[in-house]
Amino acid sequence: MLKHSNLDDILRALVEPTRRAIVERLSEGPASVSELARPFDMSLAAVVQHLQVLEESGLIRSEKTGRVRTCRIEPDGLKAISDWVADRRNLMERRFDRLGDILSETQRAPEHPKESKR
Repeated sequence: MLKHSNLDDILRALVEPTRRAIVERLSEGPASVSELARPFDMSLAAVVQHLQVLEESGLIRSEKTGRVRTCRIEPDGLKAISDWVADRRNLMERRFDRLGDILSETQRAPEHPKESKR
């Protein structure tokens, strides 16, 4: 069986709506932790915990300059999901192509009239 630990970490991180919203916001550009926390009705510490999960999964990265921590999307962060979905899509497309071939062969096959036995 293939190892999907990174994929599992990413999916676990994205299962939570707050973290998905943070990723959506960061897709527009970098933001400070306080900017990211502003729309949520939770403590700054809770937002920081969400950011830690996202960073540990490889979806975002942060850097501290002075007293400001800025977060940004990790460009290859969603690659594991993208690759996994592409693999599933390719597999299903091959199966549908094969099914189409089988159906085409069935439609082209000449019909043999049944011989009656008396």
